[in-house]
This record gives sequence, C-alpha cells and structure tokens, in this order.
Amino acid sequence: MEMKLTIRRVPTVVSNYQEDADKPRAGCGRNCLGDCCLPASKLPLYAFKLTPAKGSQEDAASTKLLVDILLSEWEDRMTRGLFRYDVTACETKVIPGNLGFVAQLNEGRHLKKRPTEFRVDRVLQPFDPAKFNFTKVGQEEVLFQFENSGGDDSYFLNNAPIIAVDRAPNVIAINVSPIEYGHVLLIPRVLDRLPQRIDPESFLLALQMAAEGGSPYFRLGYNSLGAFATINHLHFQAYYLSVPFPVEKAATHKIPLSEDTKKNGVTVSKLINYPVRGLVFEGGNTLDDLATVVSNACIWLQDNNVPYNVLISDCGKRVFLFPQCYAEKQALGEVSQELLDTQVNPAVWEISGHMVLKRRMDYEEASETSAWKLLAEVSLSEERFEEVKAYIFSAAGLVQYDEEEEEASDGEGPTAYVPVKVTPLPIAEGCLVLP
Repeated sequence: MEMKLTIRRVPTVVSNYQEDADKPRAGCGRNCLGDCCLPASKLPLYAFKLTPAKGSQEDAASTKLLVDILLSEWEDRMTRGLFRYDVTACETKVIPGNLGFVAQLNEGRHLKKRPTEFRVDRVLQPFDPAKFNFTKVGQEEVLFQFENSGGDDSYFLNNAPIIAVDRAPNVIAINVSPIEYGHVLLIPRVLDRLPQRIDPESFLLALQMAAEGGSPYFRLGYNSLGAFATINHLHFQAYYLSVPFPVEKAATHKIPLSEDTKKNGVTVSKLINYPVRGLVFEGGNTLDDLATVVSNACIWLQDNNVPYNVLISDCGKRVFLFPQCYAEKQALGEVSQELLDTQVNPAVWEISGHMVLKRRMDYEEASETSAWKLLAEVSLSEERFEEVKAYIFSAAGLVQYDEEEEEASDGEGPTAYVPVKVTPLPIAEGCLVLP
C-alpha cells in the first residue's frame, strides 16, 4: 500500500465561488469561466505588444497603460465588495536588518476556515474537475483577457468577444484574499483545465506580463504543488509592492558557463548568504530564450517530484528558482512546533522576503533572525541543492565551466553581485526530499 505524505492547513480562498465548488448545481445559472458561459461571452481585453518595451518615452506610456488599467479594474472590484477583507488596511513594516524583510499583519486571510488535508509528496497530480478550479469563477472577478496583440502596440478594449479562436483564452482575475495591493491571478488557457505545472508557453506568457507591467515593483510568482499551491489549476500570482524584495538585494555568485551555452544570452547565478538556496536566471537575447531555459529547469523539477517556487522580477528580466521541502518536513514531523504555531506557509512571497504573518505577536516581534529561522527550514541542504542544480543544468542545456579553468583563462573569477554584507545566522540546515 502506498504511503501518502499530507499536511493539514487552512486553504487560501482565492475566489468567492471556491467554498461552493462542491455543492451540486442544476445547470449554471450564472456567468462563469466554464464552457457553458465563456465562449459566448464578452470581456475586457488587454492585448500586449509582441516586443517588450525598450525604455523610450513611448514605451513608458504603453506600459503605464497596463498599470493604470489593472489597478483601476482591481479597485473597481474592491468598491463592489468582492474581496474578503481590505488588504490596504493591513499593517506593514520593513524589519530592521541587512536584507530588509517586509512583514505584513494579515489576520483575515485564514479566519473561519477549517484546516484541510493536502498531499505534499506529489508535485504533479491530474486535474480533478470535481474540485474547485478557475472555470467555476464568476466573470465579475475577471479583470480582462490577456492576449498577444501580434504587433508592436498594446491596446485595451472595454468589451470584446473571446478572441482566442484556436485555443482557450488567458484571463487575469482578482485574488479575493489578497496579500497586497493589486493582487491578481494570471490563468493561462483557462478552458484547457491545465493542472498546476509549468510549460514553456505558459511561462513565456508570465514573462510577457511582467515585461508589459514595466515596473520593478510588479512581480509574478508561482508555487508548485508540494510548495504551497492549493489549487491544481495552472495559475501565476502577481501584485505590486513598492519596496525591493530582500531576495532581490541578496548577494549572488555568477556561475561560469561554456561559450555555446552563452549564445542565448541567459546567465545563471547562485544565491549566497540567503536563507533559502536558489538559482537566479537573467537576460536572454529574447524573452523566449529566458522562458525556454527556466521552463526546462522547472519541468525537470516537477517531473522528478521536487517542489519549487518561482519569482519573476525586474520586468521579466530576472527569475529566481527555489527548490524547497518545507511541506515534506512538516509532514514528517521535522518542523518545530514554534514555527508551526505561526501558521505561516512559506510559499514564493515569503521565500522572497515578504512575510505574511497571521498573529499580532509574530508581527510585533518580527526580526531578521525570526524570518531567517523560518526560511532556513524551507531550503534544501547544500549537498542536495548541488545535486539538484546539476540535474537542472543538464535539463536546461547549460554547461558549467570549471571555475579554476575560467580564472586561468581570463585572470578573473566569476563576478558576484554583493550589495550588502550578510552574516548567516547559526541555523541548522538539512532537508529530506523523497525520490
């Protein structure tokens, strides 16, 4: 008999229709995102430019279009009372320290919900139409369709038919339990009912959304199953936070790559002196180059049952990849009760340094030490991380130069971005990742 690893946690409610998903219904009776309603519907449409902005005044104006429209539509849904609480009223502070972790007190995100059992030892699970998925969302929670214009200009239509005739449409919807201002969900090809797994096409779409946003404070995130995604229907999250994330300020060590590998323009670095071990992918001759490398890395992780989180920052030019194992350690009873009592689920935003805290005492006592202590439990051990990194490089077609050879050839070692001096805290490390 197969043994399952599960944890009990309060599921995040991202839609007002989520709690009614299991109730029987005779017919639809409402405007939803399912086959019964969406194909014949009209929704606002944001069509993004084929080529990302290059930094001119004209480009700045076009990227401001997405910012203005997204936030205007988001605020409209707030006025309509579609959110479960007012996230703009949540207390937020930057924690003193080298990295500047951001703490938010969000006591409303888990109230009046019973803990639910989630399986955490299977990153890939088949889509289950009986469970909540985004086709059950009402259209009032949708901000707009998000499609490629096919040209050099972006445009917005207040009312447009579903234009993706050859495939299911991409939509952007509100998260009714927001973490921050402008918190939305990007749902690629919603009618295709894709499970929560990254593929090159969907990841490129996420990069295109980040590029179109044109702001360093607009980021996208992704959580795999086993890394605190609770809805097995493909989606990315995004929101605005007008301060740098700690991981964006962390030191990195550039990994030397072979000349053939460098042809696509993608560089890879390793985070150093940060509580969660991770890789940083940057550049690329095109967005497609970056999307191909990172998605291949993600595909290896999910195909080999390694939970992971992804942060897309710097207008789609920088991607952080974090293999993690907190949920597995939790299921195996290897996480201290002190950390469990915080009820913090370290997903992409927490790993990046935006700590969403549910108890006032944790918020008032928040420190860099407490943030580091929690996140250190998320990280793979050094030995396991290096093993995973080698497999990722192979899957992504990356060939690493020996650093001693690199130094001998050009007289210099690999470059490193070191904005702050950080002394690692004395936290024990280690992680079991099941095969």
